[in-house]
Amino acid sequence: MRLKQDGVWKTGWIYVKILLAYITVKLFYRKDSKTILLVGGNLGEKYEDNAAVFHRYATDHFSDQMEIYWMYDPQYDYVKNHQIPKAVPLGSFRNYLLFFRASYSVHGHSIIYDLAPGMDKFIFLNKKTVMLHISHGIECFKKILIQKEDVPLLERCNYFNCASEYEYDIKRNEWGIPDDKLVITGMARFDRLTPDHPSSEMKRLLLMFTWREWLFDLTEEEFLDSTYFLSTVGLLKSEKFQMIIQDEKLEVRVILHPFMKRYEKYFRENGIINERITFFSFDEILIMEELRDADMLITDYSSICWDFLYMNKPIIFYTFDQQEFLANRGSYLNLDTDLFGYKARNKEEVVYYLDTLIKEKRFGNPFFNKASAYIDYFDDHNCERLATALFSENSRRKQTNHPKESEDENHFSLVSAEAVQYNCNK
Repeated sequence: MRLKQDGVWKTGWIYVKILLAYITVKLFYRKDSKTILLVGGNLGEKYEDNAAVFHRYATDHFSDQMEIYWMYDPQYDYVKNHQIPKAVPLGSFRNYLLFFRASYSVHGHSIIYDLAPGMDKFIFLNKKTVMLHISHGIECFKKILIQKEDVPLLERCNYFNCASEYEYDIKRNEWGIPDDKLVITGMARFDRLTPDHPSSEMKRLLLMFTWREWLFDLTEEEFLDSTYFLSTVGLLKSEKFQMIIQDEKLEVRVILHPFMKRYEKYFRENGIINERITFFSFDEILIMEELRDADMLITDYSSICWDFLYMNKPIIFYTFDQQEFLANRGSYLNLDTDLFGYKARNKEEVVYYLDTLIKEKRFGNPFFNKASAYIDYFDDHNCERLATALFSENSRRKQTNHPKESEDENHFSLVSAEAVQYNCNK
């Protein structure tokens, strides 16, 4: 399942550029003394999340020591709006030149989507770059979905950051990543949030669900009949939900996951939008602003819930398709016993919890005392720790203060790789 599809001629041209860039670097940059950092995230479509936060930090603190570049999809115009310095179009010849010259690289989803399209076939040619995979959220709800093209890219990565010991255990024991490739640094985007900072009133509600790969190939009729669509629309159009938001003058902001963008029209055309409910595409908003401004969250299994736990804001988990989700994807977290929010199995329970929270003025998250089990750092030094791990050879392991010994320091086993073919057929 590729997230972006290219035609045969375009793919061929990409391969030509990759090989030409490799040869050029070999011929003309053998004694390249420049220190270069490449950063990319969100498939190059948006300047947010952990990769972008770290890029801004690196630009502010290391520009005098190295050349720092941001990789972006040229179909999107956010580069000018954010005034991003040294932004390079993905898939350009310059993109590949820099990829082979880079001393360091940081990416969020995948090397082929964030840093260098088509590089899964040629990743073995890059033996120079120290590569770090920066998680876009704490790994917990969705088990890793590994595709065939992902395996060589994951094997090539030198480091994977972890938000905590909890996430370290998942990446070490479930993913099979060797201990010496894991660095516990915290989550970069938490540097832009204030920990334990609940709202003083309930006025803005954010509703955001995650994506489901098994919905991607449905016909229009099948999608409109899916549990995902019917449950979302059913909640937003329910009489009791509408009554609460009208009586309390709540602003409800609905944001679909960017991977579900192809289905936005069905939600927009279904009579959901009114003076209290606003629907946004992921590329129409700044998600970090949405997080800070929202007073509470309704979600299913989206990693955005970690930000609300970190800020001590209430969360309602609307687990309308839990059995289907577990059967198709699976979760590292027990969805019946370990959720750090109110668990609602249907729209009636969502409405009940929402009504109760407002009436009883529960503006904090009563599960906040669980936060330290999943998050190790409640400060604004996550990017600093990440930079130390990536740039300082002698302190990469020391800075984690990690007591665990590597059981296999030279082999990247990828425990979950056994499920590659299974997941490809889903």
